[in-house]
Amino acid sequence: MFDWLQAVAKRLGYFIVQVPIYIAGPAMILIGALDSSLLSLPEINDYLVVARCYTHPETAFFFPLFPALGSVIGCFLLYTIFSRGGRAILHRRFREDRVLRVEQAYARFGVFALAIPAILPPPLPFKIFVATAGALQFPRRRFLLTILIARSLRYYTEGILAVFYGERVLRFLRDNGLVIVTIVGALCLVGLLIYLLSSKGRTAAKSANE
Repeated sequence: MFDWLQAVAKRLGYFIVQVPIYIAGPAMILIGALDSSLLSLPEINDYLVVARCYTHPETAFFFPLFPALGSVIGCFLLYTIFSRGGRAILHRRFREDRVLRVEQAYARFGVFALAIPAILPPPLPFKIFVATAGALQFPRRRFLLTILIARSLRYYTEGILAVFYGERVLRFLRDNGLVIVTIVGALCLVGLLIYLLSSKGRTAAKSANE
């Protein structure tokens, strides 16, 4: 995290920890929405979730839902912009080789191409997957549901772990990002393999080939 971002995170962290939940909750929705759309504030939401849940352990059961909802709002805004602009605006905003790799990921892994980046912490890029989903006209309901589930899983995991381990949770995620990516990717591939081997998966694959 950059020095200026650390300063912002500490100020926001003090604010989120001190204010009542009826202020902290909407503030987290706003921060989550801005981070997932117009601004880029890596790790801010993670830090704030950990800070609040560590200081107020009783909030770990519901507080992570606020940044998850904010992320859904912000991602939907970005999704809408690129769904209207299409691939032309997508290629102007991101490098062509990166867009191509993301499009190939969607073609190969479907919803997992969106879910995995939404679950994993920085430095894995995320907005390019949201933007590409919009440009490719990814189904809207499936998009929103995937973001909600993936972000909730991420923030709830951090919030619950923060109750026991505090800010060490963030250091672990930062230092072991590659390991986490590998584990989650392997689990998703196993899940995809199980699906393809099931009767429903074989039927879908046969229909696609026809």
